[in-house]
Amino acid sequence: MTEEKPTGGPRIFGISGWKNSGKTGLAVRLVEEFTRRGYHISTIKHAHHDFDIDKVGADSYRHRQAGAHEVAIVSGTRYAIMHELRGAPEPSFDEIVARIAPCDLILIEGYKRETVPKIEARRLEAAKREPLAPSDPHIVAIAADHAVEDTSLPVFDLNDTNAIADFITGITGLPPRQ
Repeated sequence: MTEEKPTGGPRIFGISGWKNSGKTGLAVRLVEEFTRRGYHISTIKHAHHDFDIDKVGADSYRHRQAGAHEVAIVSGTRYAIMHELRGAPEPSFDEIVARIAPCDLILIEGYKRETVPKIEARRLEAAKREPLAPSDPHIVAIAADHAVEDTSLPVFDLNDTNAIADFITGITGLPPRQ
């Protein structure tokens, strides 16, 4: 059974960073690690561009093209609900969180401006190298593939998934798993 935070809402932790900073790789490794530890994890990824999870010509694609507001695809393995905005504003972060089924932790990738605790991913190959932490009080740690010395925040090796997961467990108050 999943537990909620003492405040009643879900536990949420974010991964921020510039394009090619290692956010997705870190998110995937964290999901694998938390799942291995017995937690139920959900993720939310924010895209700054148009995206499609449907294939041209598929029945569900044809339903959307015909004007369906929502299309649900359901099988014995998984289901997905695609919601077409059709000119409506992008839903707020809170609206998306409200649609997520109960879980132990929601990891978010992107959403740089949300007021949730976040780790900043930094790589030398990132599109930009300007640190986000100095201007975002919600960044509580940095994970980098290089030395970071100009901060008072905890700094982790970008690939030290266990240490980062332990840190997130402490920050979010996840109860221990057997």
